[in-house]
Amino acid sequence: MANTYTQCYFHLVFAVTNRDALIQKKWKGQLEKYITGIIQDEGINYLP
Repeated sequence: MANTYTQCYFHLVFAVTNRDALIQKKWKGQLEKYITGIIQDEGINYLP
């Protein structure tokens, strides 16, 4: 199949038992940057 293009989108949700808020607000920004860095290093397109 020449000239075909496939694009997949994934929406990841991290949740713990009982949906307890275990990530403190002061860590949230740093954690998001860390996860984004890992994703970008793997060459995955990231849409915030």
